[in-house]
Amino acid sequence: MQFDVEEHLSAVERSVAFLDRDGQPASAVILARTYPTTVEDLWDAVTSADRIPSWFLPIRGDLALGGSYQLEGNAGGTITACRPPSHYAITWEFGGFVTWVDVRVSDDGPGGAGLTVTHTAHLSEHWDIYGPGATGVGFEMGLLGLDMHLTDPDQPKPNPMEFAMSTDGKALLSGSSQAWGEAAVAAGTDATQARAAAARTTAFYTGEDVEPS
Repeated sequence: MQFDVEEHLSAVERSVAFLDRDGQPASAVILARTYPTTVEDLWDAVTSADRIPSWFLPIRGDLALGGSYQLEGNAGGTITACRPPSHYAITWEFGGFVTWVDVRVSDDGPGGAGLTVTHTAHLSEHWDIYGPGATGVGFEMGLLGLDMHLTDPDQPKPNPMEFAMSTDGKALLSGSSQAWGEAAVAAGTDATQARAAAARTTAFYTGEDVEPS
């Protein structure tokens, strides 16, 4: 598989925001990427129980407003908003914690459709240790899988563990972690703290220690 690490890193727009959620301090990790497809096709790819496993994880449940979902070996939750073909929102419930995911599909002009994913969580010790990359890197890998699915739907989905341990996979995970560290700095986080958290995130995903830049 030919893979351009820098191309995929530069394809994602990353930002971090700090806000209140239900009266508590929270962070929002925001990812955006444009895909060479239509709004209708992109919406179908991110909402169809038949297509989601092709680029993310097997899923079951009632994928409609008010319904619930469960990703295999990962999060589950409730669908709290759904306005086809442009917006849905879900709770993201995993490990005893509840966070929130907002997904928006937009028309990015001829031959392109945009996807924006916002993951909001209350601030915690986990955030202090790993920063936005803890969730940002994982969601970014999902956006990569979606790109592969939309670009060549007949190609088999790469084994995520094998890819993560490959040279390209480690470079992508490391580059994503560092980029999320810089997004945290841009949002006002102390640079030393943000880059140390990014280094810990890189080590978590790749198994290799990295000195903060």
